[in-house]
Amino acid sequence: MAFVASAYAQRVIDVHSHLITPEFVLSLEEEGRQMEEGFPLPKYDVEAHLKWMDETGVETSVLTLAAPQPTSADVIRSTNEAAARIKKEHPGRFLFCAALPLPDVNAAILEAKYALDTLDADGIKLATNMQGQYLGTPELDTLFSFLNERKAVVILHPHRPEPVNSEVMAQTPLAMQEYLSETTRAVANMISRNVLARYSHVKVVVPHCGAYLSLAVPRMKSLTPVMQANKMVGDIDWEANLSALYYDLAGAHSPEVIRMMLTITTPDHLFYGSDYPYVAPKMLTQSLARMKNYLSSESDLSPYKEMILHKNACQLFNLARP
Repeated sequence: MAFVASAYAQRVIDVHSHLITPEFVLSLEEEGRQMEEGFPLPKYDVEAHLKWMDETGVETSVLTLAAPQPTSADVIRSTNEAAARIKKEHPGRFLFCAALPLPDVNAAILEAKYALDTLDADGIKLATNMQGQYLGTPELDTLFSFLNERKAVVILHPHRPEPVNSEVMAQTPLAMQEYLSETTRAVANMISRNVLARYSHVKVVVPHCGAYLSLAVPRMKSLTPVMQANKMVGDIDWEANLSALYYDLAGAHSPEVIRMMLTITTPDHLFYGSDYPYVAPKMLTQSLARMKNYLSSESDLSPYKEMILHKNACQLFNLARP
């Protein structure tokens, strides 16, 4: 217990972890979609997750549904209810962001209401696209209007692009590159239509160190006058759009990556993320130790250590902490 108490003193909040339920796996097997994302689903066990959290000093983990998205609204509902049970059974250890049965926008709004009001969800998880319905499309404005009214936290996660070039995906697995492109594509879509500016109470968490956004945003800004001259985009409120974006550091984090991210955001918008259980616990433990080390030793980043590890997440999710 002394070790666990010492670990808790480090107070890390993980905003990027995944729940994989038996019902979810069975639904994919029945539809022959187990390898739709080009990667086998890892097994998930809440006790194993807690064991890793205790050993590593992660106080609280935010659960979201993994990819691919179930086609059944019933499976999405059962996954949300499973996440709610885990949160209730382990007070203070888990939060969750509920999945929605998109591309049916009306059903998605109803599920969001149920999750937020009945299941006590801490936010909503949105895929970059659902059957080709990409974030930023006008069809999703009514959903974002509802989320804006609720001042919702939205966690994004990349899914397989639609349509997909299977030959390209076979050469380079989605997780290695296309997930970054897919995330950047979805956020760029939202920015180009001022979705984040128009629905300014929605806070959007971008995964995997912001994907390519630190490169894409300057390019988008430089090309906007040309696009406007050709009536391809309208006015873009860059400050309002970018201020709504938050970022987890799951994946290939480093001091250099964080410095690059700080060219498009501020330190209070960065969070620790693990991507549990997609990465082996031993590797995640080493990765977190490395992050703690450079956040302590790099003089320009050290003021942000506690912010990134837990304070920013407490602020985002309104967690009461002494």
